[in-house]
Amino acid sequence: MSKIEVNAVEPQCGTTLTLGASGDTVTLGSGASQSGFGRTGTVDWDTTAKTASFTAVSGNGYFVNTTSGAITVTLPATPSAGDIVSIADYTNTFQTNVVTVARNGSPIGGIASDAVLSTEGQSVTFIYVDGTEGWKNVQDSTSNVTGNPYLAATGGTITTCGNYKIHTFTGPGTFTVTTAAVSAPNNVVDYLVVAGGGGGGAGHPSSGAAGSGAGAGGYRESSGTSTGSYTVSPLGACVSALPVSVTGYPIVVGGGGAAATSAAPAPGPTKASSGSNSSFSTIISTAGGYGGSRSWGSPPTGGSGTNTDCRSDGGPGGSGGGGNIFCAPTPATPGSAGTGNTPPVSPPQGQNGGIYTPGGNGGVSGGGATGAGATNNPTSSSGAGGAGATSSINGTPTARAGGGGGGQSCGGPGPGSASAGGGAGGTSPGGTGSNGTANTGGGAGGAAAPGGDGGTGGSGVVIIRYRYQ
Repeated sequence: MSKIEVNAVEPQCGTTLTLGASGDTVTLGSGASQSGFGRTGTVDWDTTAKTASFTAVSGNGYFVNTTSGAITVTLPATPSAGDIVSIADYTNTFQTNVVTVARNGSPIGGIASDAVLSTEGQSVTFIYVDGTEGWKNVQDSTSNVTGNPYLAATGGTITTCGNYKIHTFTGPGTFTVTTAAVSAPNNVVDYLVVAGGGGGGAGHPSSGAAGSGAGAGGYRESSGTSTGSYTVSPLGACVSALPVSVTGYPIVVGGGGAAATSAAPAPGPTKASSGSNSSFSTIISTAGGYGGSRSWGSPPTGGSGTNTDCRSDGGPGGSGGGGNIFCAPTPATPGSAGTGNTPPVSPPQGQNGGIYTPGGNGGVSGGGATGAGATNNPTSSSGAGGAGATSSINGTPTARAGGGGGGQSCGGPGPGSASAGGGAGGTSPGGTGSNGTANTGGGAGGAAAPGGDGGTGGSGVVIIRYRYQ
């Protein structure tokens, strides 16, 4: 390596002197210092955090860790114009344990008093100006930019409500947690899982008997206290949020059940079908039960035989479908009401369907999330759908999982009404039962007599909510 010893280097011509070529690094020897280059107003940061009081050196920036207690940073003595010192909150604890900036004989901002840094995440830069103003603060940041300490996830339709994200699934998908929260208590999500509602019962093709309403899809939700304390239905009381980790969670959204039709011959109308289950993680909501249709045994003239196909029974499920009536054996005997909360969970995911009353007008209704299906009687309209449930998990109070209403009989007072996404009963003569509303899990309405078809159950929904900032 060649060595050149000179006292001065000057350009041969002009006023520009270049040291090194493009891409080269010019390095001062160990212990050597520079002068005459001036400063650019920046500092060289000492990346070893300070955990005890110290005296700052001009040209340096310091990360100060006050986790264990307050710290004093003393500014340089006998400073020169252009001296510069920066201080930054290392662990975002200045609001708990302050930093005192000791002036060391010089004013700070023209005042002969020490300064105090007491804001979380604060960073400041001081430049010495002159003997009058002393150290002037040219930068004071109270922002605290950090990596996201909360959950991050993908999947479904994403909306926000304050500090919370809401993922809504109206069909199958995957809720994927891509980043876990730093704090374990934030690695939880609130949820609403509603299954598909059942299909409605059909009217008898040649008599005044109407079809019965179907049960709503099972309704399960958490209490909401982990993600903003929004309003939930009674079914969410004291139900813990679900813990999650960095993985994908398959989402199943159940479809609504198919309707019964009034096709003949014996044994009468076709059988409606229940909806389909919805699920997220360990939470499974059961499909709503189908509504019953009046049927008869063999032979179709009635008076003898048995109802072997159970078309008159309401289906079991999250909420049960309404039962109906058949003609054999004599006298006419009601089919059974569908049982809700099947299989059982706590709190219950739904209620029973209505029970048919012989001699009553119209069909009976299916159960809803919070109310059982209503029966029929000789003087009033067909049974009204069982009450659903209301939650504000998506930021808006929304009623879901209502039971379907019973259909109107020939000459009866009127069809059964619906609630919370359930379908109303059909209007005589022969009116079709209304469908359950999509993505509410509403049970379908029963058909009017004679000869009407039932409605189709409403599909379910899965909604997930968590803190994201």
